[in-house]
Amino acid sequence: MTTRRTLLKTTLAAGFALVASLSTASFAMAEELGKIKEDGVIRIAMSGAYPPFNFVNDSNEVVGFDPAVGAEIAKRMGVEVEIVTTAWDGIIGGLLANKYDAIVGSMSITEERQQVVDFVGPYYTTKRAIFAKPGGITSAAALGEAKVGLTLGETHEAWAREMGYDVRTYKGLPELLLELEHGRVDVIVNDSIAAILAMKETGQDYVMITDFETEEFGAGIAIRKGNPELAAAMQGALDAMMEDGTYLEIANKWVGGDIR
Repeated sequence: MTTRRTLLKTTLAAGFALVASLSTASFAMAEELGKIKEDGVIRIAMSGAYPPFNFVNDSNEVVGFDPAVGAEIAKRMGVEVEIVTTAWDGIIGGLLANKYDAIVGSMSITEERQQVVDFVGPYYTTKRAIFAKPGGITSAAALGEAKVGLTLGETHEAWAREMGYDVRTYKGLPELLLELEHGRVDVIVNDSIAAILAMKETGQDYVMITDFETEEFGAGIAIRKGNPELAAAMQGALDAMMEDGTYLEIANKWVGGDIR
């Protein structure tokens, strides 16, 4: 396991070094608020596969808590919003390559990510949770023999690999839930709020493993480094939403309550 952990840390370090080099290249584009105002639009990215936070509805529209928050921030900044969906494992690289202006996609704020991007927020808090089917695994002690399903590129994946688990990666939460339902994985690891709400929506039975302790973490809005004016504008809009009740209205609609 020590060798696996060393290889994982080496791989992660190399990956963040590559992203950091992209960050340096994008620094010349720094302080982008003026251009966003001039263009009249802010482009925000998310996976589109993380219900109820962001997903594609029957009308082929990207909806959910994240796009609603992003759209309200854009409105308060005096610009339109353009939503871009992209694979989660490459979403930071796309930001640094200037494919969009921000990531409003339930991204947890971590020290590793803060090395290459800046964050606005957090705009909600959640925690890591492990779910199994009724009659399946009931203890975290049994995870060493389990097939563990996760979304590719999430922080949960790096954690599970460091723990030495048998990891199976997928594109998003809907696919994870299908794999769990059909028994192709024994457990899934995900942010607690999103998974619980999604399983309630689909009527899927689940058991949350309770002998597993984890700290809460914040989800933030990622932007390229070197943009203090953009960060201040977005933070100001977010703070105002939270103060005047708009944030709570959005949260009640999409997740059923206040998740700050």
